[in-house]
This record gives sequence, C-alpha cells and structure tokens, in this order.
Amino acid sequence: MKEYCKIILLSGLLFFSLPVTAQEVTLNEFIDEMVTRHHFDRAQMIDWFTQAKVRKNILKLMAPPKTTGKITPWYRYRPRFVNEKRIAEGVEFWQQHASTLARAQATYGVPAEIIIAIIGVETIYGQNMGDFRVLDALTTLAFHYPRRADYFRSELEHFLLLTHEEGVDPLELRGSYAGAMGIGQFMPSSFRQYAVDFDGDGKRDIWNSMDDAIGSVAHYFNRYGWQAGQPVMMATQVRPDAIDSLLGLEFTLRYTLQQLKQQGLLFYADFIPDTTPGVLVDLETEQGMAYWVGFNNFYVITRYNRSNRYAMSVYQLAQEVADRYGQTTY
Repeated sequence: MKEYCKIILLSGLLFFSLPVTAQEVTLNEFIDEMVTRHHFDRAQMIDWFTQAKVRKNILKLMAPPKTTGKITPWYRYRPRFVNEKRIAEGVEFWQQHASTLARAQATYGVPAEIIIAIIGVETIYGQNMGDFRVLDALTTLAFHYPRRADYFRSELEHFLLLTHEEGVDPLELRGSYAGAMGIGQFMPSSFRQYAVDFDGDGKRDIWNSMDDAIGSVAHYFNRYGWQAGQPVMMATQVRPDAIDSLLGLEFTLRYTLQQLKQQGLLFYADFIPDTTPGVLVDLETEQGMAYWVGFNNFYVITRYNRSNRYAMSVYQLAQEVADRYGQTTY
C-alpha cells in the first residue's frame, strides 16, 4: 500500500488527513500569501493542493538513521560515489557531451570534470533523478516536518513561482524526496537563481536537456566564486598538539595558510602563497586520520552540499574521470 494521505477540502478549508494541530491554518495562510504577494489564483492553488499528497515515506526518509551515533568513515563512504561505474560512465558522459562541457568551461571557468563529477554523484549522469512528485515532497515537508518547516515552506514558494515562470504544471515535475530536481538536483530556490537555458530553446529544462543541466551546474559554481585554474585541495600534515584547535576553527575561508601554519599546520607547498585562504579537512582512512588543506574551490564544492565527504567525493571522482579521459585541467 502506498504510504500517503491526500490533502482534502472541507468547508472551504484545506487540511491533511494525518494527525495535525494547526496544519489547516498554516496551509491556508500559505495560500493567502501566494495570492496576496504573488497574485496566484486562489481556486487554482486550492485545486493543486487538493491533488497533492502527504507522503509518510518521505517523513521516514527524512528521519535521522538509527545508528550508534558514529558517522560512516570516509573509507566506507568513498566507494559509494568513487567507483568503477561512475568513473567509466563519467568518461562516456564526457565523450558524449564534450562540446557542451567545453563551452560551459569556457563560459563559466569551471572544469569539465568537476561538472561531470557533480552530475555523477548527484544522479549517476541523469539515471536517478528521483520519482517523487515535487509538489507532494515539498508540501509534506513544509507542513509536516517541523524541524525544517520554514526552509521547505520557502522552497515550496519558490517551486510554485518557478512553475509559473517556466510555464510548467506543478503537478507534473518530479524529483527527490527532499524536493531536489533534475539532472543536477537543484532545489527550487537554486533553480530560480542559477539554472540557465544553455541550449538556446528558451526554456531552462534541467530534467530533459543535458545542455541546460551542464550549463546550470557550471553557472552555480561560477556564482559561488569558483576560481579558474586554481587548486582544489592538497594533502597536508598537522602538528599533533594542534589538531583539535585547528579542527575547531569555523569552516570558512577566514584564515590564510600563514595563520594556519602559525597554529600548527605543516604545509610545505611553496608554490601556494601563504596569503591563500584555506580550511583544514580531516577524513578517516583505513590507516587512520588523514588531513588536507581545502582552498577556495573546495569550499565552493561544499556550497553545493555542505559535507566535506561529499566535496571530497566530487573532487576525487573528477580526478579519476579526468585521468582516464586524459585531460586534467587543474
């Protein structure tokens, strides 16, 4: 049996057929805001939400995993994304879309292999974009996931706005259980800011146009400050008595290599100026903890997904694909 409940209409008010408190008020307030602020048609909004479904399985997927509290170590996390399938298919993807990738790199300064790795990690090159109706996912999370309800309510607003702007039916678009969409898995707010029409057909179609997906990922990285031709990260060592203090620093680009060295970083690559901002990254290998210095471009990858393990997966998959393709651009 499919785990969902319809949103039903009763006496002019919308409510969910799940145990709720003031959900019916919240949804109607949301509709009021969309009508008042963005001039949406109220009857149309009611029709959409009457057809939307609250998906219990989405709430289960969003629940924290029942574990011992220990994060999966890097050496077990890595093979999920940096593996033969993704490397081989990444090379094939490059061969199939070489001209578009070259154009995206020339336009936005983002290496082809980084674009490929993002798409490879996110959806295995478009093979797994998610099959949840986006309206269902965002409605469920906006009104039934209190921990991040404000965020998902904002994303639901952006979603309805983008469907209006792009002229698409909000009941038709599909994505992940969290509402991420298309080949590059953009949230609606990211779509509105960073998606581009890269094939020139007048539409920003990140579901069906690989050109649009490639250009949109590159544009996203460009807007977040990707520095063309600059390194992503380098292995380093840390003075044992300084590990905790260095890892305790805020994960930002506030500190230069010189400042990090003064606090115990052992970094000897002379061709990287001491004025370069960096962050310390620690990941657990089978031999023990290993350390890297992440530069601006590593930090930019973490703006796509704010996880060091994710960013390292993207970086290492990009390296593997580029090495096999025979073209490393950084």
